[in-house]
Amino acid sequence: MWAASCLASCCAACACDACRTVVSGISRRSARIAYCGLFAFSLVVAWILREVAAPLMESLPWINHFKHTPSREWFETDAVLRVSLGNFLFFTILAVLMVGVKTQRDPRDSMHHGGWMMKIICWCLLVIFMFFVPNEIISFYETISKFGSGMFLLVQVMLLLDFVHGWNDKWVGYDEQFWYIALFVVSLVCYVATFAFSGVLFHFFTPSGQDCGLNVFFITMTMILAFVFAIVALHPAVNGSVLPASVISLYCTYLCYSALASEPRDYECNGLHKHSKAVSTGTLTLGLATTVLSVVYSAVRAGSSAAVLSPPSSPRAGKPLLPLDAKEDEEKEKAKPVTYSYAFFHLIFSLASMYSAMLLTGWSTSVGESGKLVDVGWPSVWVRIITSWATALLYLWSLVAPIMFPEREF
Repeated sequence: MWAASCLASCCAACACDACRTVVSGISRRSARIAYCGLFAFSLVVAWILREVAAPLMESLPWINHFKHTPSREWFETDAVLRVSLGNFLFFTILAVLMVGVKTQRDPRDSMHHGGWMMKIICWCLLVIFMFFVPNEIISFYETISKFGSGMFLLVQVMLLLDFVHGWNDKWVGYDEQFWYIALFVVSLVCYVATFAFSGVLFHFFTPSGQDCGLNVFFITMTMILAFVFAIVALHPAVNGSVLPASVISLYCTYLCYSALASEPRDYECNGLHKHSKAVSTGTLTLGLATTVLSVVYSAVRAGSSAAVLSPPSSPRAGKPLLPLDAKEDEEKEKAKPVTYSYAFFHLIFSLASMYSAMLLTGWSTSVGESGKLVDVGWPSVWVRIITSWATALLYLWSLVAPIMFPEREF
């Protein structure tokens, strides 16, 4: 017994030392990635609690105070929402605290990049505290999360547009035949994949003998948009490129598939109803991966406009000849403007917390007979379809806006 106690104490001490080592190693350079790691960890926690926390929550009187105990799926959804609310509050508080940070001289700059042990402790306390708040607060958060999720999806679209335009400009900027051929090949592959994927959608989601006019409309509209993208992009007045058009076409087709796959499993036009469990797991994994990648890209993209400062010990940093010069250099370093908006950076994580909760709970609709289906139901279908149409409108606007308003910079 004594030996086991000593072993447990040693393990705890080693774990604490390891945490302190990792936290102390987070620098200005890696702070954004650390925030992304914390967000990814919150998704894992929510996913685990969704699977295992229902029996425990049923026994908590301040949560299960109903005359008739709700279904297991209700407690699974509630667990995800409570973790998401804690995550949302954590990043929202940071966003509010970081409003107005302009230069690295601001004391809040150090708060943004440092204090990681305290941040992790506060995050844990917030998540734990959410399991003691009344159900009414969770219900209110569930409602506003639907709107916050829609905003996050629009942010995803803007990031995608920014990415594809930057990709195209970079390859065109090389002004070499190889890169022009590469542009053509990638565009051709994207268009072939778009129309091949559309054929697969017609096969699975418009079965013969069923009236599936809605699904036919969704798929046909997506194919029409792909043609419109190419026509507008190649118009002489626009002088655009086919690469962004092909990538956006493929993405809209994926959103169309995601919407159709989210249709209820008992809907006669959903050809995936025989593979509901496999499809739901794949949808969840892909959705979570997309969310994490979107947040990581936004974090990296936010600070890509300025070079990272070299520490005094770096070989790239010049050694000062006099202590006075060192102080002057330090003042200049602190006076430099921040390379991205810290408040907007944390706001992205807040919206992503809402979106991940909706993804894990199927937009808070019925999760199905097995209790394992996610992202299934008509609300999810229309969210995906509207996002696809919003993507199309934003892309077309990015092409025609410079023509309509030539005096403005886009």
